[in-house]
Amino acid sequence: MRNKKVWLVTGAGRGMGVDFAKAALAAGHSVVASGRDPGRVSAVLGQSNDLLAVTLDVTRRADAEAAVRAAIERFGRIDVLVNNAASFYAGYFEELTPAQMEQQLATSLIGPIDAFRDLSSSLAFDEASGTGNRS
Repeated sequence: MRNKKVWLVTGAGRGMGVDFAKAALAAGHSVVASGRDPGRVSAVLGQSNDLLAVTLDVTRRADAEAAVRAAIERFGRIDVLVNNAASFYAGYFEELTPAQMEQQLATSLIGPIDAFRDLSSSLAFDEASGTGNRS
């Protein structure tokens, strides 16, 4: 594949994360599929030379750093980040406990910001050719 990309997908153990990872693999790309349980990620996505399942709880900064390192070691770069991991508690915000709000914000806001921060220096960007994207 001429334009093969390396994708890092958070929350790839279920829901839309599985769909994103499968679509990228089907299109011929390499995928670093992450989740809190990499065994579950591997079980739902199967085996492929273009797939690396890694542990990543986005609320743990060390997990994000380790996932980026593993991706670079295996594929040499990361071109696309899909920040899919999320947490959702249904209900009115005033009815949620402080711990539920903190968990939701840590998983859906702070974690993805930290994951991008760890990854941003690794994103493939070549100013001379105009390839790459940090948006």
